Amino acid sequence: MSVTIEDIKKLKELTGVGLTDAKQALVEADGNFDKALEAMRKKGLTKAEKKGDRETREGLIESYVHSGRIGVIVEVNCETDFVARLPEFKEFAHQIAMQIAAMNPTYATMEDIPGDVLEAKKHELLESESLKSKPEAMREQIVDGQLKKHFAEQVLSEQTFVLDDTKTVGERVKEQIALSGENIRISQFKRIELGVTE
Repeated sequence: MSVTIEDIKKLKELTGVGLTDAKQALVEADGNFDKALEAMRKKGLTKAEKKGDRETREGLIESYVHSGRIGVIVEVNCETDFVARLPEFKEFAHQIAMQIAAMNPTYATMEDIPGDVLEAKKHELLESESLKSKPEAMREQIVDGQLKKHFAEQVLSEQTFVLDDTKTVGERVKEQIALSGENIRISQFKRIELGVTE
């Protein structure tokens, strides 16, 4: 299959890469647009990991109300006002608000769990009878896995994404980072349910 300038431009727009990279991807995929797009998305996810440390000062606040009984307000940050105004970014923020409404997380990421809460659970797990029979060197590793499992439902980034159960919310965020070319962070959220007070 031949590589057309229209496909190169389309791939550039969808992935945010340069024209040369878009052309190269199409050449490697023998002109197959879908195959080239998939290859670029995989590369983009790798790049998303590297963008994780960049500052996020722009973004938007999105809200979602479900059946007049559950309300969510969420702050989703990105690096530039340009990306914050894109319809895809607003749609992503809306999906995150829906996730929070459906799954009621307590924390955005594992790093947001207060140290004392984490340490108390870690201490409890280390003292468990089932762990005492395990070799000392393995205990920390086992506890780390148990902690992640214990907090999986409470931590937004660890939850299964409600709109696609093949990925976690954290993986969905990485996809959005790859698509936008900017770091994206869910900073804070509040969920209110009718008749339920904290």
